[in-house]
Amino acid sequence: MELVDSHCHVDFAPLGDDVDAVLDAARREGGRYFLCISVNMRDFPRVRAIAEANADVFCSVGVHPNERDEEEAATARLVAEARDPRVVAIGETGLDYFRSTGDLDWQRERFARHIAAAREANLPLVIHTRAAATDTLAMMRGEGAEEAGGVMHCFAEDWVVARKALDLGFYISFSGIVTFKSATDLQEVARKVPADRMLVETDAPYLAPVPHRGKTNQPAFVRHTAEFVAELRGETLESVAGTTTENFFRLFSRAGRLDASY
Repeated sequence: MELVDSHCHVDFAPLGDDVDAVLDAARREGGRYFLCISVNMRDFPRVRAIAEANADVFCSVGVHPNERDEEEAATARLVAEARDPRVVAIGETGLDYFRSTGDLDWQRERFARHIAAAREANLPLVIHTRAAATDTLAMMRGEGAEEAGGVMHCFAEDWVVARKALDLGFYISFSGIVTFKSATDLQEVARKVPADRMLVETDAPYLAPVPHRGKTNQPAFVRHTAEFVAELRGETLESVAGTTTENFFRLFSRAGRLDASY
């Protein structure tokens, strides 16, 4: 069985204090591949270095919508950094009206630049949306995000939003939130999403799934999310693991599989 943590931040504290131990723990739980996500350009070299040092780790390049004081990455800069073969996606990008308030034109402009970079680099987008689903989808349509494709990471919206994202060709990724007792709308999405559009992730070190809720999340815990999704769908863990792994490599087509000896 092979599991993919399609979105984690192993460079963040405390995981970044011993990345090797964190990854080894995940491998023992069936973790086979990991996508380490960039949130700003300042720390991107560290994210890329982790991917370069581990054949089973890939990375993205981008600036998170909440990074208010971070240097703005021009489309050309994103495209240039994306030429690195370990970079398989543009992002994390999107809109977040929960943590950021006031005039958010800067956030929308940043999102537009990332969509343009993904289209130019021919790489998928990793999209974050919080309290901004309507505007996120509108910008995805208006800026041609469907030409690049991508994933709605850490999805926490209802089926109506999921259906609109699916109609644009995007994948839906489930984090530990789906295991929370209160996440009934999200659990409905997990039951309904087409098997060929589904991913699982940790978003570590955040949002640890049950039974580790409240603890520091880590890639090893992606197994619990996959198990929960499998139960919701009436499938086996092996089936969900196989499906989400195949989906990962279909979406992130630059990512290469390892041979069995690794």
